[in-house]
Amino acid sequence: MRVLVLGGGIIGTSSAWFLRAAGHEVTLIERAPGVARETSFANGGQISVSHAEPWANPAAPLKVLKWLGRTDAPLLFRLRPELHQWTWALAFLRECLPARTARNIRHNVRLALYSRALLRVLRRELTLEYEQLSRGILHLYTTAAEYEASLAPAALMRELGCDRRSIDADEAVRIEPALAPLRSRIVGADYCAEDESGDAARFTEGLARAAEQRGVRFAFDTQVTRLVLEAGRVCGAEAIGGDGRYRALHADAVVVALGVHSRALLAPLGIRLPLYPGKGYSATYEVVDAARAPTVSLTDDEYKLVFSRLGARLRVAGTAELNGYDRSLNDVRCAAITRRVQALFPAACDYDRPLYWAGLRPVTPSGVPLIGATPIAGLYVNTGHGTLGWTMGVGSGKLIADLIGGGAADIEPPPLPWE
Repeated sequence: MRVLVLGGGIIGTSSAWFLRAAGHEVTLIERAPGVARETSFANGGQISVSHAEPWANPAAPLKVLKWLGRTDAPLLFRLRPELHQWTWALAFLRECLPARTARNIRHNVRLALYSRALLRVLRRELTLEYEQLSRGILHLYTTAAEYEASLAPAALMRELGCDRRSIDADEAVRIEPALAPLRSRIVGADYCAEDESGDAARFTEGLARAAEQRGVRFAFDTQVTRLVLEAGRVCGAEAIGGDGRYRALHADAVVVALGVHSRALLAPLGIRLPLYPGKGYSATYEVVDAARAPTVSLTDDEYKLVFSRLGARLRVAGTAELNGYDRSLNDVRCAAITRRVQALFPAACDYDRPLYWAGLRPVTPSGVPLIGATPIAGLYVNTGHGTLGWTMGVGSGKLIADLIGGGAADIEPPPLPWE
């Protein structure tokens, strides 16, 4: 089949790779000048099966209320006169029920485990280098209540095949010696030795080069304006190229992997994706004292930040801002990240010249991505991965390729709203 993949992030590029591997004629359309230029560009770097618990969980509503009005809050909900934000928020609250949270964790862990295994296969087969480290992820707790609350999700994840072990502070310091000065502040931790870290943008660029060598065509600087239907079936798309001219793109199937922008493209067709932008921030610092900077990827529970060592750099990412499609940097939130990193690892990095960045995560109320066929024949979605796009990207690409091919998929896809 002729397949159009819309979007050149980790999700779209992985989809294009596996579709081509299955024998399809594939063209990837991306509005930026290259792959991984938006949400996949500077994320936290974690391949975090152990972090697959969604934002929507029983503890979330009280935390959101506590953080209202705090500009530097880990999760900042800016109320807007916008119906979609309010309906999304109500759906989010429903997903905080314990039974729904447990179900959503199961969906996420299954896909994340599958994706992590496929990532390793691709890395070996294609000799991809992306500053990867296979040293696990260490999740730190500085309050007893948060640590106690983590024990049940950790037990569920172990039951599902994710080896997320609850450990004490001494073992945490043994795993990551750079934490030794913080020993007295750590009340507990959990550790998943199988998790990894690496630069998602570099991986995506390497995979795109390999895909192009295998025959995938890439059209950059090209903005899709609408999908075209014929007799109730998608038959292609219209787009504006970098030269300002309209192009007609014909296809037998279309995969929409535009992240949070997937919703606007599909709305005119009557498909209402339950997506809302969750603006995430990151800061990248040059490491000046390698012995004092962590090499094991960390999650700081108190500030909801993740730390990943990328060669001579330290990437720190996190926080979430539910405030529409604005990508501008908030100085207060940026400064809060640097203050926290400097407090934890005071002499490790050059804190005078951080590189700040913000991207819009495509967040569903449940935290479970949308992968599969839409009600329109030939039209598929692969979006809604929230904070787990890097963790689930490779597996999501393989899953959508299997579904389009009509064969049996390796794993069952998560349920879709219209099913």
